[in-house]
Amino acid sequence: MNVGDRPAQGSTEPAFRSGFVTLVGRPNVGKSTLLNRMLGEKVSIVSDKPQTTRHQIRGVLTDEDTQVVFVDTPGIHRPRTLMGERLNDTAADALSGVDVVCLLLDATQRVGPGDRYIAERVPRDAVVVLNKVDRADPARVAEQLAVAAEFDLSAYFPVSARTGRGVDVLVQHLRTRMQPGPAWYPDGEVTDLGEGFRVAELVREQLLAVTREELPHSIATRTTQWEWPHVRVEILVERESQKGIVIGKGGSVLKEVGTRVRRQLPEGAYLELVVKVDKDWQSRPGSLDRLGY
Repeated sequence: MNVGDRPAQGSTEPAFRSGFVTLVGRPNVGKSTLLNRMLGEKVSIVSDKPQTTRHQIRGVLTDEDTQVVFVDTPGIHRPRTLMGERLNDTAADALSGVDVVCLLLDATQRVGPGDRYIAERVPRDAVVVLNKVDRADPARVAEQLAVAAEFDLSAYFPVSARTGRGVDVLVQHLRTRMQPGPAWYPDGEVTDLGEGFRVAELVREQLLAVTREELPHSIATRTTQWEWPHVRVEILVERESQKGIVIGKGGSVLKEVGTRVRRQLPEGAYLELVVKVDKDWQSRPGSLDRLGY
């Protein structure tokens, strides 16, 4: 059966099934890495910096009889700025109106108050995903699963998003949780992200990788021009001193970032990077609105 087709009346062929699955958890538990692994394609940027994901990122996994729409969310944390509050609201909004919620935990970190705070707010039929089991010994994994069992949720899956261990079993379970419904996205479409948004996110990802400075929360990116092959991306920082770090000596940082991003774009792309100062943008509602936060 082709995706989107429906069996004729009276047919014994099972109906197409679909639904939405939200991934939630503290910062750095590996939600974006898991999303990319399940899709077999990079949709969400990844970094070891907290709050790398700032929007709801949708990824679509379709086979001949099931479509699962995954929703990656910002890590839920104790906010220090207005942007932090908005990121938490973005994650909380993704808990309602979906078919399954996956609560991600980190096998290398003890289950703490932040995890318990989120666990109290997810539906009781949520799934616990214990990630990074490749970095923890079996005894630690068993201990973490025992603690997580106190949440009294519906199912528990130890996985490694980095290596793929256990991910297929998790995905198969999520498929079984989908209900009869339409294909929300065309066959072959893996995300609803626009190309401009995706390129801006790639720039931010590579800035986090190259600068290695205490800048992750102070950097925002947005695509301001898209006339293929010319793409212009603005990089916003909060202070003049941060502008020099992002540019680098003789433009070295911007050059390296541009090179890394162009490797992920179609051949022939011309990427223009411009750095601007938007003072204290994380705490100014107008700036956050313009950036889509």
